Order: sequence, then structure tokens, then C-alpha cells
Amino acid sequence: MTSTAARSDTSTSTEGAFEELARAVDAAVTAARALEGHAHTVAENLKEAIEAAHQAALVTIVRRLRADEAGRNALYELVDDPLVRMLLSLHGILRPDPMMETGAVLDTVRPGLQSHGGDVELVRIENGTAYVRLSGACNGCSMSSVTMRNTIEQALIQGVASISSVEVLPSEPSPALIPLESVRRRVESPEEAREAGWVQTAAATEIPDGEISQMRLTDASGQQVEIIVVRIGAGLTAYRNECAHMGLPLDGALLDVTAATLTCPWHGFCFDALSGDCLSAPGAALEQLPLRVDDGHVWIRIGA
Repeated sequence: MTSTAARSDTSTSTEGAFEELARAVDAAVTAARALEGHAHTVAENLKEAIEAAHQAALVTIVRRLRADEAGRNALYELVDDPLVRMLLSLHGILRPDPMMETGAVLDTVRPGLQSHGGDVELVRIENGTAYVRLSGACNGCSMSSVTMRNTIEQALIQGVASISSVEVLPSEPSPALIPLESVRRRVESPEEAREAGWVQTAAATEIPDGEISQMRLTDASGQQVEIIVVRIGAGLTAYRNECAHMGLPLDGALLDVTAATLTCPWHGFCFDALSGDCLSAPGAALEQLPLRVDDGHVWIRIGA
């Protein structure tokens, strides 16, 4: 059995070796940049090829580990290690999520706004611009622009590298909700539903609120489809279990019920949990699957 002291010595030794290797890499990069002409071009091409090979290998490792529960648990532990996290980040496999970074910064200024009876909501981020909506005492008052410029804008531009400007959106009335039961089309029989590509899953009451439920469904041809079902309150939404970025699974994603967002655990891409639209990269979206509730059971269409 390895003692605690031995593990500590091993960790210290590993960190020291990594730092030494990092210094050697930095020295090699500096020397390569000093080269001129053809030698410089060859060195840059070699560097890019090595980085591409490393990235491809790391992506393969991540995908293999994600294939089963034991691998996922091991991967989560590895990502918590600062050295592993740094390596994955350097190769673009882990990226900071602008929505999460922005939300964290807004949390630092929110107490000041709330002390004056106001609040701020992050709506979306597009092309380096954070769109926010003010509420409470700040909404519609003559000081709202001053509040935004002096607190929110300054905090976001200084605290989030990807944000260069802030825009305040007008307040919107709450949308009128139409009960799903009044508009959905019922299939006359379970047999007809299955022929149309619908698959009966769990009872609606069995799908936990505020969580992501992973399911493996089988279509009429016998092909299995991995999906996730997101439940926020009474709302149920189904997606293929694939991120719109690199197709990695989303069942381990972070679900923010308050903001109704879904954040990919691999690259930090953030999606609207109800629509599937990507908030980090507008234009991308998760593949949403038709879903309905019949006689208390959730049906999801995966074929036909």
C-alpha cells in the first residue's frame, strides 16, 4: 500500500518534472522564433503538426474515457488536476465558458444593485457583446444607464476577456404560456405512434426536475439512439446526447435551472436548455427531438 507521504513525494516530483519540461518547451519555442527564413517556417510547421497530433490523441482519450461510467469518473478526477486541466486547455479541449465567466462577474456586482432595489440578468453573449436586462428599481429609471456603465460594464469588460461591450435590453412582459395539452396532436394508438417513429420512455413524474436524464432508446429498425431529457419545472425537452461542437456526450453537462442554460463539460459551450440554441457560438444548436406526454408517459420521436 502506498503511504500518504509517498503519494505526496510522487506528486511533488511530478510537478517538478512538469515545470522542468515546461521551461524546456518555452526555451525551444523562443529559439524557434529566433530562426529566420526557411528554418523558421520548418520549425513553425513542425510545432503545429506536433500540437495537432497531441490534440487529436487527447480528444480520442477523452472520448474513450467517456464511453463508460468508470472512465467518466476517472476523467472527472483527472480534469480536477491543475496540470491535466492546463494541458487540456492548451489544446482547446477545455475552454472557459463566457456565460459562466460573465455570470460569476455579475454575481460580484449584484449585491450592490440589490441593495438599491435592482438586479441584472444576463440574456446572451454575441460577438463580444454581453446583452443584459435590468430589473427592479434599475429598470426604466433615469439612472439605469449610469448604473450599467459605472458598475456592470466596467466589471464585465475588466473581468471577462471575451467581452468588449455591454448592451442593455428593454424589459419584456412575461410570455403567455399555452398549455401543451391544448395544442399537441395525439396519436390514436401506441402501434401507430411507434410506426411514426415515437418511442415511449419513462413516466413524466419519474423524470427529476432540475436534472439531465440520460436515455438509450431503440427505434423501429433496432438502432439505438443516445438522448438526454432536460426538465425545468413543467418543461421537458429532449436532445440527442451530442454537443453541437465536437459531438461529445452532454449527459455530464452543467444545468443551470435559474438561467435555463446547459453547459458542455468538455469545451464549455453554453446552450439554451429549452431551445438548444448555442449562446457561446450563435448559429450552432443542439439537435432537439420531438417530445410529448400521453397518458402520463413521455414519448420521444427518434425516427420516421
